[in-house]
Amino acid sequence: MYATGTTSKKPVWNFHPEIPLTYNPLCQWPLDLGKMVLWYVKIWLNISEITIYVGLGIIAWMYLQPPMAIVETLGIDWIAQCYIRNFCLMLLVAGSLHLYFYTFNAQGHSLKFDARGLERNNKRFTFNNQVWDNMFWTLASGVTFWTAYESVVLWNFANGTVSTITWSDSPIWFILLFLFIPAFSAIHFYAVHRLLHWPPLYKVAHALHHRNVSTGPWSGLSMHPLEHFIYLTSPFIHLAVPSHPIHVFFHFYFLTLAAATSHTGYYGIFVAGKCRFRFGVFYHQLHHRFFECNYGNAEFPVDVFAGSFHDGTSQHDEKIRERRARKFGRT
Repeated sequence: MYATGTTSKKPVWNFHPEIPLTYNPLCQWPLDLGKMVLWYVKIWLNISEITIYVGLGIIAWMYLQPPMAIVETLGIDWIAQCYIRNFCLMLLVAGSLHLYFYTFNAQGHSLKFDARGLERNNKRFTFNNQVWDNMFWTLASGVTFWTAYESVVLWNFANGTVSTITWSDSPIWFILLFLFIPAFSAIHFYAVHRLLHWPPLYKVAHALHHRNVSTGPWSGLSMHPLEHFIYLTSPFIHLAVPSHPIHVFFHFYFLTLAAATSHTGYYGIFVAGKCRFRFGVFYHQLHHRFFECNYGNAEFPVDVFAGSFHDGTSQHDEKIRERRARKFGRT
């Protein structure tokens, strides 16, 4: 069952999923093994956003990656191939979602969190247009940093300076790493996101991303270059933790392509009266609306332990408003 959130004055949301929001049972006490198993089964044993990115990582490694013998030597040729691959992947994912939801308006406001549309003729955006602004920062800066960091990690793999594993040698660890990556990324994201909300960094860098109050697919990776420099660092964990290039690809797709799917502004694709494929993240949509909450995500919600969790209810709306009022001296 889905509902439209309201306050006493006006609707807050056009649509939201059931609230209060839930999060990974692994982070709840007392631990409930049944809930934990169900949580991971729903994600990993179904066609989901995460399993699609695992599959895409396998395809990239098998068919779209230059041979490691070439990668051993840093060279503009193979790095350019990686950049083109990443550029096309982002164009495919964010572009197709934008066409479906916003250009063709294929499902109108069905499952759309915020009733407002994307902005035009607004001077706070580059080119005075939210979509062009988002595309520019995503493709010009985001894909560039993504490719640069990915190339550094793969170059180390090719030169044997890091420990690698294979499916045949370590099948259990090979699988567990796929579970570890989203959790580690969630903790890393929370840490760097709180850092980016430090006023000096926010003003210089993160404010660019937060110009997007009502978000679209291109908004996810639309960031200042300094934020890309910080945000995309979590895959460097593969220089220390034994893994395989497939894990590296999955990790980067979880940070980049998933940013496009999570920022669509929609809960999912609505067909024949039902949500057929879910990818929208209301947890993060709350952050874009209220700023001072939900710095991480539901996979490993550090916000719950840090006191910054917003569960989507009107009670938390008021708490966040009061916190912002105190912070900015409005009380």
